[in-house]
Amino acid sequence: MAERPNFLFVFDDQHRYDYLGAAGAAWIDTPNLDRIAARGMRFTQCAVNAPVCAASRMALATGLSPIRAGVLMNGFGKAAHDTPTFYQRLRDHGYWVASTGKLHLGPLGAAGPHGQPPGAYRLGFTHPHDCEGKMAAGYQRKANGPYSHYLQELGLLDDFIDDYQKRIEVGWGHANWDSVLPTEAFADAFIGRYATEWIADVPDVNPWFMVVNFVGPHSPFDPPREYADKYRDREMPKAIPRIENGKPQWILDRDLGLSPQAVTEAQRQYCAAIEAIDDQVGTMLDALEHRGMLDNTYIVFSSDHGEMLGDFGMYAKYVPCEAALRVPLLVAGPGIEPGQVSDALVELIDINATICELAGMRAQEHIDAQSFAPVLCDEATEHRTETASLLDNFRCIRNRDYKFIENYNDICELYDLRQDPGERNNIADEMPAVREEMRGRLRERFFGGRKAPAGMPIKL
Repeated sequence: MAERPNFLFVFDDQHRYDYLGAAGAAWIDTPNLDRIAARGMRFTQCAVNAPVCAASRMALATGLSPIRAGVLMNGFGKAAHDTPTFYQRLRDHGYWVASTGKLHLGPLGAAGPHGQPPGAYRLGFTHPHDCEGKMAAGYQRKANGPYSHYLQELGLLDDFIDDYQKRIEVGWGHANWDSVLPTEAFADAFIGRYATEWIADVPDVNPWFMVVNFVGPHSPFDPPREYADKYRDREMPKAIPRIENGKPQWILDRDLGLSPQAVTEAQRQYCAAIEAIDDQVGTMLDALEHRGMLDNTYIVFSSDHGEMLGDFGMYAKYVPCEAALRVPLLVAGPGIEPGQVSDALVELIDINATICELAGMRAQEHIDAQSFAPVLCDEATEHRTETASLLDNFRCIRNRDYKFIENYNDICELYDLRQDPGERNNIADEMPAVREEMRGRLRERFFGGRKAPAGMPIKL
């Protein structure tokens, strides 16, 4: 039997698709992520199934659309206890299944100083290291997870919490000053260091899978000063301005009234936070190479959702705009030719089925995820004909040409993605035939072809 491959899945938080050097972003330095792209395939059209952390992550873990997984927002708990995850499948296939960073897969129990909540084992992890996110760590004085215990040991916890209390007061979207912590104590440095040490020490008696859940570049954009200094005067791309016509009211209400200066400052801090992660990725790649594992390890990089970063006057996610829905996706490893770029339409949940196929497992029945391994192995150039996403107040579907958004209790939206990639011009009224065709495709995706009588709203 051939040696089974290892998997290193690097998964950061709130990383939009276009902030990547390999994607042509001259305003940001990501040499190590670019190394992964150069070793394998970069996907340009990966869309998340829900532009919010918990719903997106649970959909990925189960391979189910968020509506089938039962998690539509961060506060909606977790999937049913008997819902399988691909982490369980890997474990049962003989893999060590490790994690570090913030899993964000519902209430798992107290993580404690070693990051071993009981619920992580139920999900399939054999070596969990579940860290509290930086926002959660900043809410209370008591150390409750590995990262806050680490800061407490260094005598830095009070400084960190004092700083985060100030950020809470002004609001996460506006709290974009440098971290008060030294670089080595920054959350993503802590997470990256743990991952690198785990790779360096893991015995080679079993194949392994590790997911590294970085907490950045999620807001507040608080990079260490040495990274922020690199971007103080860097030119940034122009954000898409607020647009009144053709937008639903709930989108207009999310406009924060941001000044161009505030947006540029946020963009620079966001870039610095990404570069801090990129350096940690480099140490992991070096550890793999030092162990002689690089040629037998699939390396996957992606994110749970994007970031508006000033587009239409918004920060964060929650919306069906391209900046919130699309994320980077890089895959390198055995059998993947280097330096490839694919425009195949991919959903984030498809990573689930793809990893399982690459690990030698049979396809799992009754899930929504579809393996794109044939694209990786040059057996196909296309994957999906469309991608679909939803939250509790909208659902949308997009193909190569158009995106249709059904906003509950508000206007619908239709955009020509080829001519209008910035989604500035809602053409739903101008192209009723396309609008209704896309509406039918949306309903077929979520309701298996069942159609409602004319004029009757569809409710999830």
